Amino acid sequence: MPGVTRRLTVLFSLFEAVLVAGIGIAIPLVPLTVIWAAQYGFAPDWMIFWRASVDVWLVGHGVDLTLLPNATIQALVGSAEPVRITMAALGFALLTLLLGARAGARIAETGHRILGLCTTTLAFGALSAGLAFTALLPAARPSFWQGAFLPTGVYLLGLLVSVLVSEPELGPDAGLSPARVLAARWSPRLRALVATSLRAGLGAAAITVLVSAVTVAVLVVSNYAQLIRLYESLHADVAGSVAVTAAQLAILPNLVLWAASWFVGPGFALGVGSSISPLGTVAGPLPAIPLLGAIPQGQFAFAFAGLIVPVVAGFLAGVGARRGLREASADGHPGAWMFAAAGAGGVIGGGTLALLSWASAGSAGPGRFVQLGPDPIAVGLSAALELAVAIGIGLAVGGGGAGIGRRLPWARMRMAEPESALRHPADRGAASRAEHDSTATAELETVPPRRD
Repeated sequence: MPGVTRRLTVLFSLFEAVLVAGIGIAIPLVPLTVIWAAQYGFAPDWMIFWRASVDVWLVGHGVDLTLLPNATIQALVGSAEPVRITMAALGFALLTLLLGARAGARIAETGHRILGLCTTTLAFGALSAGLAFTALLPAARPSFWQGAFLPTGVYLLGLLVSVLVSEPELGPDAGLSPARVLAARWSPRLRALVATSLRAGLGAAAITVLVSAVTVAVLVVSNYAQLIRLYESLHADVAGSVAVTAAQLAILPNLVLWAASWFVGPGFALGVGSSISPLGTVAGPLPAIPLLGAIPQGQFAFAFAGLIVPVVAGFLAGVGARRGLREASADGHPGAWMFAAAGAGGVIGGGTLALLSWASAGSAGPGRFVQLGPDPIAVGLSAALELAVAIGIGLAVGGGGAGIGRRLPWARMRMAEPESALRHPADRGAASRAEHDSTATAELETVPPRRD
């Protein structure tokens, strides 16, 4: 974006904030408006559907919603107590995060990174607070302060992910990357240790979540017939089927994170008194959500084999991050640096999975459904221990500790062999000829010149 002024940067940043918030609200609002027009003939007040869309968007970012049951809801749930929804439908949060990252990359191209970042964050915060204010009703009341800050925090996280790693080529910020500026203030060894720990910990958590996503996809495909039967058992019309499908897409990231907690070990709950983990499954009546039909039922003899997933993830992440530890361990103490990187990587990976588990869990209704999802503390502690050990093994076997890998027996055997023995016969012949030529040249240079 050549020639972008500060005024245009402010306007562009405001537009990005409005665009991200508008896309998030439009996803539930558009189908609800179609239902309002086609099924209800424009009779009800459209603001009812607007408030419902805002409530869905806010719940998708972790905002607590309190519902006061009316006569119909009391007959369904059998209780007149307020219903609190605290479980985030993370599909909306994921969308805001990705759109925020896109907006941050575009803002960084203007050359006025700090101005654009502050402007778009404040604008999105004001929009989020305004949307939460329009949805305040006695019968359905979202938390206003959470509505103002939680969506803004998700948006800001997406901005930081892209802004901190990009380097604008124009404007006063040209050639300056915040990550590079911060790194320049650290010692090379500390910077290498922190970078290795972050790569190993975040990489291990990402691999675990990736395997979980693939597992959920396989379960959905393999249980497709069961999901269809559950859809038919609802006897919903077109509007109800659209609403159920949209709700399932919104909680799909939650299911992926629940699968990650299952691989880590503690598992997750689908109601008070239930437990679904590799060590055993105790599940009661499930909510009327067809997607939950993909969850395997009963006991599995080899379910504990799933615990190997975070171990393999940590090992691969440790092997991939081993190169960054060589600079840190240049003082001759590779073991200490390796243990420090493995421990820090385990804490980072476990903390990341614990935070994601906390975001995916909560209450989604009355009765036994006040407890859904994993226990974040149990997931974090288990993941930190498993990942720390696996990352340490990956660093040691990969030689990340500046020579630790060479101390293994198989490594010593390879190092004991002459270099010529590891080559192809043709390469050994070429090397021998080159060595002979260099020796002959050296001998000619050492022969004193003849004097006639």
